[in-house]
Amino acid sequence: MGHFAEPDVIERLLSDTKVWAFVGLGANPAREVYNQARLLQGRGKRIIPVHPDGEEVLGEQAYASLADVPGEVDVVGVYRRSEFAGAVVDEAIAAGAKAVWLPLDVVDEAAGRRARDAGLDVVMDRCPAIEWAKRR
Repeated sequence: MGHFAEPDVIERLLSDTKVWAFVGLGANPAREVYNQARLLQGRGKRIIPVHPDGEEVLGEQAYASLADVPGEVDVVGVYRRSEFAGAVVDEAIAAGAKAVWLPLDVVDEAAGRRARDAGLDVVMDRCPAIEWAKRR
């Protein structure tokens, strides 16, 4: 599994990206995706909620799907269960995202390979907050 958790890729995504779309980010502050988006927003990233309800989240307009998001997306955070992650990764590829990040316990090796083969950076089974805290 470690091949989707290369330290240099993690560092590049945390330091060199500006726009993160969070698939599964709704207005519920009890959800982990909300906490991760808020953390990255607090670190200077623009976050884009992608959720079917379309509610504004953390002061940002939400979109029903990745295809609806205007402009470029650097990283797509895939905050869906593993069985749904592959479809989201495919949407990220189609939308022209530069990377996908699957959080802890979200694993889809085949989707990771598809994304990497399409030229995207891939991080899987890692938490942005934990990885941010490990930075020097």
